[in-house]
Amino acid sequence: MPGSDLPGIIMQYCIHPECSLALMAQTAMALLPDTYAGMSIPESPPSCGHQNGSKRQNAKKLKAGQDKIKKPNTKKEKITGQKFMKNRWFGNREFYRKTLYLAVPMILQNLITNFVSMLDNIMVGQIGTPQMSGVSIVNQFIFVFNMTIFGGVSGASIFGTQFFGKGDCEGQKYTFRFRIILSVLGAAAFALILKLFGTPLISLFLSSEDTPEMIRQTLGYGEEYLKIMLWGLWPYAIGQAYASVIRECGETRVPMTASFAAVGINLLLDYGLIFGKLGMPQLGVAGAAIATVIAKSCEAVYMILWGHLHTDRIQCLKSAFRGFRIPGVLAGEILIKGCPLMINELLWSLGMSTVAQCYSVRGIDVVAARNIATTLTNLLNVIYIQIGACTGIMVGMLLGAGKPKEARETDDKLIAFSMMVTVFVSLLVLPASRLFPALYNTEEEVRSLAAYFILIQAFAMPIWSYTNSCYFTLRCGGKTLVTFLFDAVYTWGLMIPLAFILSRFTALDIHVIFPIVTYSELIKVVVGWLLVRSDVWINDLTGEGNG
Repeated sequence: MPGSDLPGIIMQYCIHPECSLALMAQTAMALLPDTYAGMSIPESPPSCGHQNGSKRQNAKKLKAGQDKIKKPNTKKEKITGQKFMKNRWFGNREFYRKTLYLAVPMILQNLITNFVSMLDNIMVGQIGTPQMSGVSIVNQFIFVFNMTIFGGVSGASIFGTQFFGKGDCEGQKYTFRFRIILSVLGAAAFALILKLFGTPLISLFLSSEDTPEMIRQTLGYGEEYLKIMLWGLWPYAIGQAYASVIRECGETRVPMTASFAAVGINLLLDYGLIFGKLGMPQLGVAGAAIATVIAKSCEAVYMILWGHLHTDRIQCLKSAFRGFRIPGVLAGEILIKGCPLMINELLWSLGMSTVAQCYSVRGIDVVAARNIATTLTNLLNVIYIQIGACTGIMVGMLLGAGKPKEARETDDKLIAFSMMVTVFVSLLVLPASRLFPALYNTEEEVRSLAAYFILIQAFAMPIWSYTNSCYFTLRCGGKTLVTFLFDAVYTWGLMIPLAFILSRFTALDIHVIFPIVTYSELIKVVVGWLLVRSDVWINDLTGEGNG
């Protein structure tokens, strides 16, 4: 029974106060016979002329009301259900305008950055398979570093976003200081580890099935590339600290502009230093590393200068370095909330590298083919990854502003938006599966295997999109321990054991192992759906530890 009709029917009989009692009772008994079974209907006051004069008219109204209840408008109900689904999963034009205003610069920034990385990869791939494989292996370690810094910065950024949403500039400043300290120390720690253990780490990805000459060349090129890339750890880390606080303040175009400038520099230096063009020396893989370090340094310098020259927009940078005081309670809260996030990113990225190492036991061809495939898919994955980051910012601001209902509604719409966009993107990847590997100067077997990997990853992209949105949803409410269980525990508890067992203890071909490991993400989809629906992530963190 559509309850929304009940007040209207009763009000038809309540216009005249002296005669309303009996008619309201009659209406209630007509509409709810089971509830009022056995009860008598009170008489209308005999002196009420309105009742006597309108008896026939009211009886008709009552019957019309009964007919309306007995014969519900199913078409209207269906339309109402469709409207509910539309309101829940789809926003209006203004909603998407705001979303795209925030997301597009972030997407373009990372898209351009990854595009240059792809061109860098293709250029190195023109030299030969050993060079491409050596650079690919080292980039696994750089990837672990990048994700760890991202996780550490993001832990403080959860608080910074909510402080900004609340208008607490001083609180946001403390979180920025925390990010700077963490970035510098994190870069130093990784540089030391890679300096001491770089060679044995590279050797883990080299298979005994390959020829000694191939192993020697791949190891040598990897070592050469790593020595130079170590100098780029600090610019990247500090740049991430500044980029995160600038984005929190809604200035997403600034990091995008910085990336565009870095892209141009990187592309120019790559072409000149790898191939010896434009009057530059031909340095091969060393030239690729030098170009990357210089470009990352320029990107960081741009954001640092812009931030401190525009403190009217990034107010938390005013006097940010007049001391490095961070209230102990707040620092403790950031560590409690942020450490699981940083450890999660470390373990997740390390897990992805471990999975790559499991694949590598099947030979250098698999390493090279996977490098080609992930170069393309990583270029396009930034779209759903940055929509997820946008989810963290928009929903985090609403939580900080004390609007949990709006936060939940916004999150639903952003998850649906991310899924729709990713499905469209994955369809674009399909025809590129054969075309993209042809850009590399490598063996036909490697190209064919790379095309297969691209197809498998294209169909997995919508799955990754959903779990990525769930991750950022859980994170924006400070549930970093939950994100740790959701992300890192899944990777190390299921994905790595699966890849390890299948690659080392079975005779299955890589064409079978790769999709099994990739689509194990479906289990994570179910877990993510349950966690997001539980609303465990709806928390306001700005009242904690800001003293």
